[in-house]
Amino acid sequence: MSAEFQVLQVTWESHAPQLTAIRQEVFVEEQEVDPAFEWDEIDAVAVHLLALSGNQPIGCARIINFKKIGRMAVVKSWRGRGVGQALLDKAIAICQEEGSELVKLTAQTHAITFYAQAGFVATSGVYQDANIPHVDMQLQLIKAVN
Repeated sequence: MSAEFQVLQVTWESHAPQLTAIRQEVFVEEQEVDPAFEWDEIDAVAVHLLALSGNQPIGCARIINFKKIGRMAVVKSWRGRGVGQALLDKAIAICQEEGSELVKLTAQTHAITFYAQAGFVATSGVYQDANIPHVDMQLQLIKAVN
């Protein structure tokens, strides 16, 4: 983990303003995702990860049922500095700690290589989601031996 930032496991209830700010900037403004699509009832029940530099929110992700990683975003000024990798590593570790053997995500096509480097493999062809090309990907986790 970088000394420049930290990744925290948080709830929507406790950190909605920070999580919203990142997703609003990256998805709604930068990528022009329809706000009606971006905000859903899953936020209230998902596990959220928040990357902070000091008090500044710089990245986020959410985990659904310890089986799916989604809504991963890093603000533009922090891309390429390990924030996405730290978020992904923590999300995978949480899923594994909770006993999941398979983790899924939908990757924007420009991020396929990023996820592939972490061991994810594509399981679908390219399709449009929120008017952005995506592919389904999954990672087989190593089952913990008790």
